[in-house]
Amino acid sequence: MQRKLNPGKLLDSNGNLCEAGFSTSLIKEYNRKDIKASKWRIKEWDYYYIGNSKYGVALTIADNSYMSLCSLSYLNFEKPHDITKSVMKWFTFGKLHLPSSSKEGDISFKNKTVEMSFKHENGKRHITCFWKKFTKGNKDVRLDLYLEETNKDSIVVATPFKKNAHFYYNQKINLLKCNGYVKVGEEILDFNDNTYGVLDWGRGVWTYKNTWYWSSMSGNFEGKRLGFNLGYGFGDTTTHSENIFFYDDKSWKLEDVHFDIPFKKNGDDSYMEPWKFRSQSGDINLTFTPILNRHANMNVGIIKSLQNQVFGKFSGYIIVDGKEYFFTDMLGFAEKVTNKW
Repeated sequence: MQRKLNPGKLLDSNGNLCEAGFSTSLIKEYNRKDIKASKWRIKEWDYYYIGNSKYGVALTIADNSYMSLCSLSYLNFEKPHDITKSVMKWFTFGKLHLPSSSKEGDISFKNKTVEMSFKHENGKRHITCFWKKFTKGNKDVRLDLYLEETNKDSIVVATPFKKNAHFYYNQKINLLKCNGYVKVGEEILDFNDNTYGVLDWGRGVWTYKNTWYWSSMSGNFEGKRLGFNLGYGFGDTTTHSENIFFYDDKSWKLEDVHFDIPFKKNGDDSYMEPWKFRSQSGDINLTFTPILNRHANMNVGIIKSLQNQVFGKFSGYIIVDGKEYFFTDMLGFAEKVTNKW
C-alpha cells in the first residue's frame, strides 16, 4: 500500500501527478504554473496549530483562488472556550503569492484589523500576529512565536482525485518546538515549556465536495518527544496513507486508521464523547477524551464548510517494530470537516 515518492516534478504536462505516494520530506517540485485545471479550483494554504496543555492558537493564511482567508483561533483548555475570527478577500487568484515550498519563502496578510506573517529566520519559523479587538471584550491579541524543527522527518503525500488534473500535495510537520508568547489584552501567556506546533502545508486542485478526518499530536511524555499524524477521507489513497508516528528522533510509517466517533440517538456525530482510534492490524489503539470543540459552520452561497475540530487528551498505544509505545493524557486534536468549495 505504501509507495514512496521519487524526487522530481510534481505534475506532468497534463497537470496530473507524475506519481502518487508519500515521502518524509518535500522532494517533489510544486509549481502553480504547471496546473492545467481551472484557476478557480486551485487551493493553497499554510496552517499552524501551536499549543500546550493549557492553551493553544491556530493560524491560517490561505489563497483559494476565488477567495483568500486569514484566520486566528485562541483556545483555552483550563476553562474550555475558544474564539475564532476570520477575514476574507475575494478573487485573489494567487495574489497572496504563497511559496511553492515550505522550506523557504515568507507569507503575510494585512488589513485594518489584522497583521499576520509567517517567515523563515535563521533556520526557524517566525510566526507573528496582531489582531485588533479580537475577544468579546474587545481586547487585542498579539503573538510572537518561533518554531524549530526537532525531527528530520515529516509526512508528505501526493494524492490524486479521480477527476483529471485534480490533486493534493501536502506536508505535515509535527513536533515544532515553540518559544514565545501570546498576549491577550494585558495577560501574557507563556508558550515555551512543552509547547509544540504542527504545520499543515497544502497545495492543490480540489474537487467541489470533500470530507476529511485529521488528527495530530505533539508533545513530551516521560522525557521523550512523541507525536503522530493520522488522517484519511479524500482522494485516491490506494498507494499511500498520511499516517506516521514520531518518537524522539525516529519516525515510523503507519498503514490505515479509523476514527470511531460516537453517535447520538438521531444518528449525528457526538463529538464531545470519547472517540476510539484503531487500525486493522491493531498497531493503533487510542482513546481520545474531548475537552473543547472548535465548531464552525460557514454557508456563503455555494461555499459551505462544516468543521468540528475537537481538542482533547489521547491515551493508549501505538506498536511499531514489535514494540508498544504507551502514553496517557497527551493533548492533541482530531477533526472531521466537510467542505463544498
